[in-house]
Amino acid sequence: MPVAIFAAPVLSENASRMIAALAGLPDVRVGVISQTPLEDLPPPVRSQVAAHWRVADVLDAGALADAVRQLGRQLGPIDRLIAAYEQLQVPLAEAREQLGLAGMGTDAARNFRDKARMKSLLRDAGLPCARHRLVTVHEEAAGFAREVGFPLIVKPPAGAGAQATTRVDGVDALRAALDAAAPAPGRPVLLEEYVTGDEHSFETVSIDGRAVWHSLTRYYPLQLEVLRNPWIQWCLVLPREVEEPQYDDIRHSAFRALDVLGMETGLSHMEWFRRPDGSIAISEVAARPPGAQMTTIISRAHDFDFVAAWARLMVFNEFAAPPRRYAVGAAYLRGQGRGRVKAIHGLDQVQLEMGSLVVDARLPTPGQEPTGSYEGEGFVIVRHAETAVVQRALQRLISLVRVELG
Repeated sequence: MPVAIFAAPVLSENASRMIAALAGLPDVRVGVISQTPLEDLPPPVRSQVAAHWRVADVLDAGALADAVRQLGRQLGPIDRLIAAYEQLQVPLAEAREQLGLAGMGTDAARNFRDKARMKSLLRDAGLPCARHRLVTVHEEAAGFAREVGFPLIVKPPAGAGAQATTRVDGVDALRAALDAAAPAPGRPVLLEEYVTGDEHSFETVSIDGRAVWHSLTRYYPLQLEVLRNPWIQWCLVLPREVEEPQYDDIRHSAFRALDVLGMETGLSHMEWFRRPDGSIAISEVAARPPGAQMTTIISRAHDFDFVAAWARLMVFNEFAAPPRRYAVGAAYLRGQGRGRVKAIHGLDQVQLEMGSLVVDARLPTPGQEPTGSYEGEGFVIVRHAETAVVQRALQRLISLVRVELG
């Protein structure tokens, strides 16, 4: 009977879903490591957990390894140590190596986690990605700006999901961003050229270093533009047509990038751009499941449980998915104004015009605090056999729905 340990800082809704998927595998016992109590899980999921160990800091590799040893005393030999949280990937790899467990090693985990290291490896391999530089002083940043030109992106080397990422359009804005980031020797800031074009993602399932399945999405508009303009309601579309020749270039580059970075078995999430001239540029790659409800979106496109398939991949090195049947898209509902959620307008018209297309929704609730992220305060997911229908529905949806703050 395999024993799988799932680690997470907090036992969130996403963590709960993944724990349930692992526990739902045949003859698998699941242990959990977290900073929060097991009681944070819903009772049905909590009852499926064979053992739990609480740590002060889940990002401490030594504490992780010790927690696995403690759980091993209760559950027997541990077979897998798994997590989906971006910031956990390096500590998780370090703990695996301490314990002699299978899974991604430390070098590969750092290739995915350190975005400057990642881009250097990709560029050295001849793969297309944004020019970049790590800087610790203003003079280095000014030199990169003269070389590349504005706008630029300022971000931490180990960011996730556009966290602490800023676009700067001139010298004064660059200086202000660096002052806020406070770079220093041993704690650099990453500068990148600002890539223009259409923004996409590319998800890949790999087994023993070989890509066995892939998917992709299109973002509307760019994530950074959404963050800079709080009135914009972000959308993404997963097209039904995933094997079209128009994606041959990103397929080739994505699979090559995973090989360069050291992906063995797992699910990866790559963000990339199609420039106005038709060329592509890889933004960054994460060795984890995607966020922003993408696992649900993929599930709806194929009519299966993608999270359950991910769990089987991580425990048994097996993956199977039915053919894609639908295009699916999501609109993320963002509050307009200031304060808490006061009201939601336009839902009746959405129901009237496109209610038959809606397959999932989480609507903002009165009194809810704004998240401040591009994912907003709620979402609506639609699907149809034709990609164009999904695209039109999303554009109409965000024109109708307004989340009022006050």
